[in-house]
Amino acid sequence: MAEHGSMVLRVASSMADVERDAWDQCANPDPGRFDPFVSYDFLTALETAGATGEEAGWIPHHLLMGRPGEGIRAALPLYIKTNSQGEFVFDQGWADALHRIGGRYYPKLQAAVPFTPVPGRRLLVRPGPGADEVERSLAEGALELCRRLGGSSLHITFCSEGEWRRLAEAGLLQRMGVQYHWPNAGYGCFEDFLATLSSRKRKMIRREREAALAGGFEIELVAGRAITEAHWDAFFGFYMDTGSRKWGRPYLNRRFFSLIGAAMPERCLLVLAKRNDRAIAGAFNMRGGDCLYGRYWGAIEEVPFLHFEVCYYQAIDYAIAHGLARVEAGAQGEHKLMRGYAPVPTYSLHWLADRRLHRAVGEYLERERSEMTEACRALTGQGPYRRDASGG
Repeated sequence: MAEHGSMVLRVASSMADVERDAWDQCANPDPGRFDPFVSYDFLTALETAGATGEEAGWIPHHLLMGRPGEGIRAALPLYIKTNSQGEFVFDQGWADALHRIGGRYYPKLQAAVPFTPVPGRRLLVRPGPGADEVERSLAEGALELCRRLGGSSLHITFCSEGEWRRLAEAGLLQRMGVQYHWPNAGYGCFEDFLATLSSRKRKMIRREREAALAGGFEIELVAGRAITEAHWDAFFGFYMDTGSRKWGRPYLNRRFFSLIGAAMPERCLLVLAKRNDRAIAGAFNMRGGDCLYGRYWGAIEEVPFLHFEVCYYQAIDYAIAHGLARVEAGAQGEHKLMRGYAPVPTYSLHWLADRRLHRAVGEYLERERSEMTEACRALTGQGPYRRDASGG
């Protein structure tokens, strides 16, 4: 335990050591803007399934802050990292640089949702008077913890823009990335969305949708408690097949999907592509607030354009039908741009204990931010929308 003013900081080595409602009051104080990934149930499912832990290189070390007798005022999903896998904000070059000058990069501290490049709040402060001061104290507590543990660095990845701007004043370095999100401009149907695109892109998407289903495929959407263990079995087969080829070793195990389906059924959506009543591809999505989050995709057959149909176009259809404001389709993927997904900046914060490396990385990130800002501007101009239409 450590004190920060009238606040007491403590570390929880497992979500099981935290009271569920207390965590969720910090993580999701507004049900209308629910973020499933920082919820107690999601983080607990990762731990219970064994997706995190020493073997995975994600050792839970969650930071909690509150006044004695008043419960938790703030929380930080925090992990001791012994590698840089499953983060999606790449720092291996920094690790190499520190090793070359005789330092040791691992362990480090990572404030993040493991294996989940979804932007959102990371410093989970309950709203109320003095919230900004509590947030800063929580960040300072994380830095102090990093020093006490002898960690090389602290990283807060895929944080909110507000956190990114405020905590730069505490000495953390700012980094930018880019993702592609689909903005719903109040469309009544998919054809309304297509009408905002240039003629060439409109025809391209129609051709892709027709080609994806030309082999006798049907699309089935399964949500909530309608998702059975047989559905999870089928999807996990797709996930393992594609993930093994893409990453070498998928991060999640079969048990995780059963746990998340049981704990958060109302947040789960499977999109399955079936032929002759047999599923051969699928995408796992989660719903939170006004957003549909595309998370994982897999297929056991190679079918042209089926990935676009299952992951992108079906997600757009679903968002329109359910009045959702946007679709976030995961990390990377400039090919999403031509399919109506707009470039959106992402944010992370970094602190390195070695002052030489901290200074050098800071100079690099300053140049990188300028390049990323310009790239987002240029990519926006390259989008598929008509000059007299807007995707946002």
